[in-house]
Amino acid sequence: MSSLTIRKQLPPRARPAARPAAVTRREAWIRRLPLLPALIYVIVVTQIPFLVTLYYSFQSWNLLQPGSRHFAGVANYATVFTDPTFRTAIVNTVELTGVSVVISMVLGVALAMLLDRKFFGRGVVRTLLITPFLVMPVATALLWKTTMLDPIYGLVNFILSPFGVHHVAWVSQFPMGSIIAVLVWEWTPFMMLIELSGLQSQPRDLIEAARVDGAGAWAIFRKLTFPHLRPYIELGILLGSIYVVNTFGEIYMITQGGPGTATTNLPYYLYEKAFQAYDIGTAAADGVVTVAGTLIVAMVALRLISTVFRLEGGRA
Repeated sequence: MSSLTIRKQLPPRARPAARPAAVTRREAWIRRLPLLPALIYVIVVTQIPFLVTLYYSFQSWNLLQPGSRHFAGVANYATVFTDPTFRTAIVNTVELTGVSVVISMVLGVALAMLLDRKFFGRGVVRTLLITPFLVMPVATALLWKTTMLDPIYGLVNFILSPFGVHHVAWVSQFPMGSIIAVLVWEWTPFMMLIELSGLQSQPRDLIEAARVDGAGAWAIFRKLTFPHLRPYIELGILLGSIYVVNTFGEIYMITQGGPGTATTNLPYYLYEKAFQAYDIGTAAADGVVTVAGTLIVAMVALRLISTVFRLEGGRA
């Protein structure tokens, strides 16, 4: 009997029975069950307050005028976008965020390049450089206002006194620059950590090969290091922008949004409307607009994070 006849007489291979769809869905829900408490917590803490804020944004309601609450449609949004203070707050927010993040990133890259080298006491230096990021924002603001920028006893005036700088009231004369200096001091360690992780994932054999071929330090940075760090730089800029755009504690403790509206950003503008003018409707509309803008930046940041993860997975 030929082998072909034997194959024909063998019974066909048994195929696994299709699993019922109900069983598959049940198993999927069982796998998701441990995540349910966290999901409920996130919904209660974030989504429900946002829906309440969205509801109030369509109401005309001032706590100083009892009985004035009524449906106003999009009038609050029209008030927000036509308010000169709101437009000033947008400009201040963009300036504060952009300048602080860019300077923090430049210093973060420089410090990361320093810490990527081996030298005695590197662990201690790394810990000291990370420390500003661990200080609470309110404590940081008080430290800078009373110890660093004080016109009489401040350390900044003391350090600059050999150069002819004496008793400069930095907070009142340079309010935006003072806030930017505080934010740069806070967020440079964050940028440094991101860039340091990127540097430590860079292949060392390429750097050694470039040095053997006679490439200088600037050429290695421009041709090899910077292209490798570019995704990390973009990630740090976007994540830093999401955090810095919500700055409130530093402005409240140091300048209170002034002089005038010189340092009033969107979060502080919302605070003034809600807790000084008691205009709940306008404050809610401003909050919705601010959240919408932050979400746009967050979506871009999440896309960039996924790109970095894919690149790292490809290198692995």
